[in-house]
Amino acid sequence: MNPLEKIQRQIQWNRLIAVVEEQAQVMIRTAFSTTVREAGDLSAGVFDLQGRMLAQAVTGTPGHVNSMMESVGHFLAKFPAATMREGDHYITNDPWLGTGHLHDLTVVSPAFHHGKIVGLFANTAHIIDIGGLGMGPEGRSVFEEGLYIPIVKCFEAGKPNETFFDFIRVGSRTPVELEGDIYSLCACNDAGAKRLAEMLDEYALEGLDSLAAYIFDASLTATQAAINALPRGTFHNSINSDGYEAPVTLRAALTVAQDEIVVDYAGTSGLSNRGINVPPAYCRAYSCFGIKVVVAPDIPNNWASLAPFRMVIPEGCILNAPRPYPVSVRHVVGQLIPDLMMGCLGQAVPGRVVAEGSSALWNPPLRGGSQVSGQDAEVDDFEIITFNSGGTGARPTKDGLDGTAFPSGVRTMSVEATENVAPVIFWRKELRPDSAGPGKTRGGFGQIMEIGAKSNAEFAVNAIFDRVANAPRGRFGGGDGASGRVSLDDANGTTLRTKGFQVIPKGRHLVLHLPGGGGMGDAAARDPALVQRDIEDGLITPGAAE
Repeated sequence: MNPLEKIQRQIQWNRLIAVVEEQAQVMIRTAFSTTVREAGDLSAGVFDLQGRMLAQAVTGTPGHVNSMMESVGHFLAKFPAATMREGDHYITNDPWLGTGHLHDLTVVSPAFHHGKIVGLFANTAHIIDIGGLGMGPEGRSVFEEGLYIPIVKCFEAGKPNETFFDFIRVGSRTPVELEGDIYSLCACNDAGAKRLAEMLDEYALEGLDSLAAYIFDASLTATQAAINALPRGTFHNSINSDGYEAPVTLRAALTVAQDEIVVDYAGTSGLSNRGINVPPAYCRAYSCFGIKVVVAPDIPNNWASLAPFRMVIPEGCILNAPRPYPVSVRHVVGQLIPDLMMGCLGQAVPGRVVAEGSSALWNPPLRGGSQVSGQDAEVDDFEIITFNSGGTGARPTKDGLDGTAFPSGVRTMSVEATENVAPVIFWRKELRPDSAGPGKTRGGFGQIMEIGAKSNAEFAVNAIFDRVANAPRGRFGGGDGASGRVSLDDANGTTLRTKGFQVIPKGRHLVLHLPGGGGMGDAAARDPALVQRDIEDGLITPGAAE
């Protein structure tokens, strides 16, 4: 390929990124659920006819996009590309064919150019309610966790499958939002297909094959070069989760070899009887992300750049849940995996990793009205999830980020957006003083949140919190971040369980103390001016950073 052709390919690549980003933005602007339009809990991408991901939108989460990369192949196995027609849209929320739990809908749609299928667009979005017990860990099988949708057509030749939508509407507590979100997911794929056709016309391309070959070759070559620049060896690490019935330990042996990195999860805790289990695709998704942000962060995320990372996940461990194990809150354990990977890679390239952070989102599902209080309910029925995060771990040369989601990358939902769609009130939302782990660079601060229902009515929380019994650890001499806490606002600060359905009594509020990130390096080496700044801001008390 001559220099001019390389420049043309790079321009086409950049244009493809713009196409999938517009795809994602259409979903955000048309979605009904606050989880999508406010938090950005979604992913979008374009795939070739073999189901290989070419490009992903900048907007999105690793757990979605890296799992979705596998799921398109499952769609093609049931509905081969040759059978697809313009206006067709296919959908599933199968945790083992999609992104790990029933609350994620994945839609795949064909893209046509001059009457010929040239590619596939796919997206995933987290919806508020899919029926069942609701988003929480209480289920003892996936069948209790909500409506289970196999891979089916939700639109055929542009016309909705009315039987499908009849089932959807009666199976959810929020039928309007759910149906609206499905239309949004299909619309965003249509927008991507339209922009792709315009791009192919502009560059006089018949399809995506030649561009895909360029993307895959460049990405694979660059990723393997980055791997081969690492020290060889096998590096071990473990991390603990609070678990549900009992604590959970994740163990990894990460081996850097020629052209590949292999992670073996032997020794990891066994399966749970509750919904904290992790389907293998979700484990692979966050494993790849945790490795890639350290080893090859600047290389685009696609099928080829992820191919050199392999996972060995033993049967019977919590990271390899088979059907029909409950998996509703698989993120509580699964989002610890990047910290686990960094603990391994920090032994090889210590200057590239961050300290442990709060990791799993603190996104309390809230429910109220007659489904909690019966005929004495003082508020209308509601079901809402609000996304919030603790602090991230310290970075080698910078402090951790306050109240920021990592590794999921979703945005914190504004108080106003949540209060606008549900009868809840956020009485308090602020950074949590003294929650950041001390170090030469300190961790990010967690948050304090106090939530009540309007009219001081009783309501329920389906708790899905972690990092309470196991605080985020510092690295290389840095201190641990503060662990989380879940309680009532009564005089005793009554402690609540960190997982499971619980009713907040009338007149009381739910209080969440979100974890802080771990620190990095000796706190004695921290710039005194930065310590003084944090003291003046009221974020640390004198002596707390020592």
